Formats: sequence, C-alpha cells, structure tokens
Amino acid sequence: MISDDLIVRLAPSIGAVDADAWNALNPAGNPFVSHEFLTALEDSGSVGPGSGWEAAPILISGPDGKLLAAMPSYAKGHSQGEYVFDHSWADAYQRAGGSYYPKLQIAAPFTPASGPRLLLSEPALSAPLLKGAEMVCEQNGFSSAHATFVEQQQISHFEDAGWLVRADIQFHWLNRGYSTFEGFLDVLASRKRKNVKKERAAAQKDVKIVRLSGDDIKQEHWDVFWIFYQDTGARKWGTPYLTREAFTLFGERLGEKLILILAYDGDEAIAGALNFIGQDAIYGRYWGCTRDVRFLHFELCYYQAIDIAIEFSLGRVEAGAQGGHKLVRGYEPVKTWSAHWIADSGFRAAIEDFLEREREGVSTEQMFLGRRMPFKKN
Repeated sequence: MISDDLIVRLAPSIGAVDADAWNALNPAGNPFVSHEFLTALEDSGSVGPGSGWEAAPILISGPDGKLLAAMPSYAKGHSQGEYVFDHSWADAYQRAGGSYYPKLQIAAPFTPASGPRLLLSEPALSAPLLKGAEMVCEQNGFSSAHATFVEQQQISHFEDAGWLVRADIQFHWLNRGYSTFEGFLDVLASRKRKNVKKERAAAQKDVKIVRLSGDDIKQEHWDVFWIFYQDTGARKWGTPYLTREAFTLFGERLGEKLILILAYDGDEAIAGALNFIGQDAIYGRYWGCTRDVRFLHFELCYYQAIDIAIEFSLGRVEAGAQGGHKLVRGYEPVKTWSAHWIADSGFRAAIEDFLEREREGVSTEQMFLGRRMPFKKN
C-alpha cells in the first residue's frame, strides 16, 4: 500500500492481468507492450522458467480494484536479450564483492524498440509506480532496476524520481511526407541514389518478394521463417531467444500488426524479415536466410520497410539495434534512452560519473554521423 487510495502489487505474470485493462493503459497501441505480445512470450516459454526472464509486472489499482498503472518488468538473472549493455557494470560490481544479479528489468523482452515503459492512466501515477519498482528491489535484495528503450516523452518521469539516464544511438528512417520511394530517392545525393537503385535491382533480380499479413501467414510460413530466425540467432547470440511457438502466437494474437516479407527462389523461400506495425512506425525485428544473395538483407529489412512506411503513411522505420551501414541508406542517427536505479550509493556514484562522460561521447557521435547523411547538401 503506497497510500490510502492506491494499491501497488506484483502480479505473477502479464497473463494474470486482464487483457482489456492492460491494453487500456497503452492507448497508442505500441505492439511490444501490448498484452498480446507479452503473453505470447510467456505462453510460448520464451520468458519464464529457465529463460532468465521471470515476469514480475508491477501494478497500481484504485480502491475499487480498477487497474490504473502498470509496468512490464522482469526479474533477470543475466543481461542477455536487452541490447543496452551493462556487462561492465556487472563485472565491476561483482569484483567489488557485490552481487549484480538478480536485477529488475523494465522492458519489452528481446526488443530494442522504444516505447512506453510506464503504462499510466494519468501522469501523476509515474511516481508511485517507480517507487514500487524501487521497493521490489529493496525487499528482494536486487542490486538495481533498469528501464530500457524508454520513449523520450517518459524520460522526465524517471529523472524526477532520481533515476540515472543513459543515451545511445539507433538509426531510424524518417518519413518526411514522401508519397513514393522515388520521392525519397530524390532527396539523396546523386551517387547515393544510384547506389540504392543498384542494390535494389541486384537484390530483386533472381527472387520473388512476397508480403504476408494476418490470416495470410500460415504455419508453413512460420516454419520456414523459424529456420531463418534460428540461423541468425545462433550466429548473433549463440541460442535463439524465442521459441517456435512464439511465432505462431504472434500470428494468432497480433494479426494485421505483422508483416512477414519472404524472398523466394522459385518455390523455395530463402530469406525473410518480420515487421511489427505500430500507430506511427514500422518496426523491423527478425531476419534470416538460408542462402546469401547480395544486398537481399538490405532489401528485405530496410528498403521494403521504407516502402511499407510510405504506403501506410507511417512516420518512421525502426530497424533494430546497431548498424552504421544503415546511414548511407537514408536511416538517420537518433538517440534512444534508458533509465537506471542503483541500490548501492557508492556504486550509483560511479555509474553516474560514467554516464556523464558517456553522454558527451554519444552526443559527439550523433553530430559526426549527422554530417555523413546521404542527403543533398541543400
């Protein structure tokens, strides 16, 4: 109990929370904090026992039991699947004799896409919700709490609560009112425009590209995409984060919010990319292939996503973490944000000093990258 009017509690899972009540706190419809996405991870076994991600959503209810605020949070036994790297923090803390794990992770698991991390019926509930996260850490001996890929509009809530703020860079394509892909190409410098056209032509030369959504995505499509995903996951992370069942549940629960792009050589699918559709963005999440075709990765993951954003009048493409190679293809450097609460005061001071120096470097890098954008000089 935080006050006489508000009740803060831990739920055993997202699935234990009423779907309509949860989604009412996500009015913008961000797909990655939706009840459908998060329960698909739980019900497929992608999070839960053995995964190192134990669901621990924090909820605020009124005296009548109505859900007023929620936080998608997890007890973590490692730092995998987060894309905001704190391994050096863990090493330093453990060398000093502390135990960094478990920690509390406020996130959409395995998803480096910005979105709300505080699901609020009114802004004033941010303070008790964050206080609830701190209390969970203190009562359970957690070293810290970390909210990753927080949408910029919510960062002030964390700052007001005294959390430390961290910045990083991703590359997003921004739709500046283009009506066609050619309209986008027209704003690129001549040499860059020619390179993009050459890449698309080479990628499309010997394959057929198909887009599927909703009921058009069948189990056989998920079967072949699972093969692609496993190949990428094994190379990047050692083992894939998601189970095969997760993709079936995504299809069943998210429907038209998914666009699966497959490349076929004859009747054989050889590559694919999975995208999620939000209110004003398309999010490229998973990609893989069984055969290397020059520039096909760029075509399926970057150029097709731009086509879709223009077609659906979406404001941006978020194509995932890292990837400086996106810059020359019209993706711009933008800041992403995370927020961190550290229990130990001495460790917090060290982290605060580190973040102050890191932020300066991130801002300098963003300016440097901005000067290398492929747009015409005017």
